[in-house]
Amino acid sequence: MLRAGAAPTEAGEAALLALLNLAVRDERNKTKIVDAGALEPLLGYLQSSDLNLQEYATAAVLTLSASSTNKPIISSSGAIPLLVKVLKEGNPQAKNDAVMALYNLSTITDNLQAILAVQPIPPLIELLKGGKRSSKTADKCCALLESLLAFDQCRVALTSEEGGVLTIVEVLEEGSLQGREHAVGALLTMCESDRSKYRDLILNEGAIPGLLELTVHGTPKSRMKAHVLLDLLRNSPYSRSKLQPDTLENIVTNIASQIDGEDRGGKAKKMLAEMVKVSMEQSLRHLQRRASFA
Repeated sequence: MLRAGAAPTEAGEAALLALLNLAVRDERNKTKIVDAGALEPLLGYLQSSDLNLQEYATAAVLTLSASSTNKPIISSSGAIPLLVKVLKEGNPQAKNDAVMALYNLSTITDNLQAILAVQPIPPLIELLKGGKRSSKTADKCCALLESLLAFDQCRVALTSEEGGVLTIVEVLEEGSLQGREHAVGALLTMCESDRSKYRDLILNEGAIPGLLELTVHGTPKSRMKAHVLLDLLRNSPYSRSKLQPDTLENIVTNIASQIDGEDRGGKAKKMLAEMVKVSMEQSLRHLQRRASFA
């Protein structure tokens, strides 16, 4: 019943939905479905000209790829190029599911090169541009980009894409906590790979206000990465062992003095003042809470 092309559209949809119902939240069923040979017809449906069938098949692959046992099997089945094709040409829901499935498969390090080989950066950036920066899809896009940016091929593709770096900066400013963590990680990976090449590019896209906010309001990982990236964006970065309590102020002053345009530099300095104020208020509240329990 699941064989692509062997059943009417309605029967194919019913079979795919039944498979999804069996697989959702059931690890044993996920494994059994793959062991039973369901991947081959699913890959056929990924190539279907019927966008509904393609959508359901993508959702099924996403669900199955959540299993660590299934990931290497799906990876070796030829699913990655088909998922990137869906990312480029599918309907909105299929694109969302495709990027999440690709993220699941990207946790196997060897798959990163396979993903890069089918040029995923343009559709990833397009998907980010077209959706909410705080969505789960944006989270997974940035997580996938953070991993892929370890490779020069990805960095070249991203900087060649119009608005590519800016889109990541927008997630840095407007994304969810997880999305912002991956966005700062992506920018940090770029800057660490070749500071002289990417420093000015990141600065010119206005990353400073978002980075400053992360130093106070981000996750622990975000705060750490934001501090390191701010240091790298200085004209002469500190060695980590020489960081002092006033380093953030020095970093921002140094960066702001080098950014073209008074407005951008002024915005950075204003943001620093706001962050310092918030930090002091948080420290005061913390002391007050401690005093109340004393």
